[in-house]
Amino acid sequence: MRVLLLVLLAVLAAAPAARAATTPPDPIGLDAGWEYAPDDGNIGLNAGWSTGEPDAGWQPVAIPHTMNPETTQRSYEGKVGWYRLRFTGPSTSGGYHWAARFEGARRIATVWLNGEQLGEHRDPYTPFELDLRNLRPGATNTLVVRTDAIRPPGMREGWWNFGGLVRKVSLVPRGSAYLDRTAVLPRRTCGSVGCQWTALVDTEVVGGPDGSPPTTVELDLASPTGDITTGSAPVRALGPGERAYLRYEVAIAGPISLWWPQSPALYRADVRLRSSEDRIEDVDRSRVGLRTISVKDGQLQLNGKPLSLRGASIQEDLPGRGSALTDADVDAIVNDLKGLNADVTRAHYLLDDRLLKKFDEQGILVWSQAPVYHRDADLDDTARREFELANVRDTIYEARRHPSVIVNSVANELSPEPDRRLGTRRFLLDAERIARRLDPTRPVGLDLLAYPGYGRQKTHTHFDVLGINHYFGWYEGKQDHSTRNFAGLQRHLRAMHRRYPKQALVITEYGAEAVRKGPHTAKGSFAFQTQYLRRTLDVVAAEPYVSGAIYWTAREFAVKPRWKGGDLYAGDSIHSKGLLFYDGRPKPAWAVARQLFAATPTFR
Repeated sequence: MRVLLLVLLAVLAAAPAARAATTPPDPIGLDAGWEYAPDDGNIGLNAGWSTGEPDAGWQPVAIPHTMNPETTQRSYEGKVGWYRLRFTGPSTSGGYHWAARFEGARRIATVWLNGEQLGEHRDPYTPFELDLRNLRPGATNTLVVRTDAIRPPGMREGWWNFGGLVRKVSLVPRGSAYLDRTAVLPRRTCGSVGCQWTALVDTEVVGGPDGSPPTTVELDLASPTGDITTGSAPVRALGPGERAYLRYEVAIAGPISLWWPQSPALYRADVRLRSSEDRIEDVDRSRVGLRTISVKDGQLQLNGKPLSLRGASIQEDLPGRGSALTDADVDAIVNDLKGLNADVTRAHYLLDDRLLKKFDEQGILVWSQAPVYHRDADLDDTARREFELANVRDTIYEARRHPSVIVNSVANELSPEPDRRLGTRRFLLDAERIARRLDPTRPVGLDLLAYPGYGRQKTHTHFDVLGINHYFGWYEGKQDHSTRNFAGLQRHLRAMHRRYPKQALVITEYGAEAVRKGPHTAKGSFAFQTQYLRRTLDVVAAEPYVSGAIYWTAREFAVKPRWKGGDLYAGDSIHSKGLLFYDGRPKPAWAVARQLFAATPTFR
């Protein structure tokens, strides 16, 4: 009897260890221990720096890191730099291996491990992962990244050309198969018997280096009050690197906790990949907010209520660090918006995941946008058009994971007449279809430069929301499409509403440079900026079909050398329309914006 009891106790004692072996290990942060070497002569490839061994003048740096933070002409043109990390390889016990995840590397990143090239990534604004197929468990490994931020000829982006490993790096575990591009998208559908909330699980399952047995994709969705929703769907066996797309829907159990800006309730979502041997191969964890975003009768609505948004755009750019944000920098950007009483923000590219998570938690809405800006000439070329469509796809894959994101905008300030520009029209129609396929739960948007005098564009009618970048009374505009007089704003908004009555309209940019004291009639003065802000919001308040206005920008940022802000003053590198100076000091318009934003309810 005693022997039997000891055996039973031994089995019970061993059970937790056996169970733990069937669950992937936690990701491992790789922010510390990096070294950087500039490659001003671009000699590193031929000199063998990819092995990490040569004495290239490596210096310790913290990741995220910007290799050209100076706002000078030479810095703006970009450079090549190398990053090296020596680390002890984690265990591959239990059949798990590892991949390196890079949250962002600008502009082109090439990665080696132990001298073997793993891959290349050419999108400066989206994350990527590379399988560490030659990792040495328990031994020293050398991870090397070459970042090429040389500015392409003719590149026009509207923000500084920062380069380097500008976002965080980590190791992520993988089993015999793994999940990719995973999202849990909430939907509310109504029929004759009432309304039902469901969770749409959208993912791709990828076979590992040796392929994978049949698997099951499982969902565990936990509400803020503890109610659990579960669901699953099978996936066939996969060959090495083979992908299987999967989408299934599960009815959400229990009382519903809605995500509102004033009360951003978040559900915990775990999507697990379980093999036929009852082993967890991969786990994707996210936070989900149950809310609907729609356009009805030309109004942008959240949870069925028309929106009247007031906020400011942001750039990932702080003095001395550029786009390499520390955790404290992330908090500072969020606090800028909260200090403004902003309920919405916007950027020209996919934001750092740390920022998006903060916006999810704080209830700050996000107008998300792919970094396709002034690209009409490129879009005439088939290969370049496909590259920009890939940017749209990758941006939406990441943005759709966040409940704060309310619009997927596919481009900014392309031709005002896409019906007459074949490459642009093809891109926009393809991008709109991609956006709807990847994320059926959000409106699809397009940002337009507000030039009056153009006719209705059939291409624009394919979109749910049109963003209007308004600079009436600031820039001159074009011949026969003048924006010289501020009074043209209201006429333009009304004309747009007549042309596109089914589309929601949001002013996605407005602002005026402010660099000195002076009367309100003097462009470039603080008083002019303050008046410009007031006048714009007065017009928006008088036009109830406009669903909001987003100031450009909350804080000043580096844009390009010799920026003159509309040729009004001796230029520097700083875009001075911000309500805060580059160093964070408020301008007079800051207090006015704060007051006016607070006085406008988020919902009409």
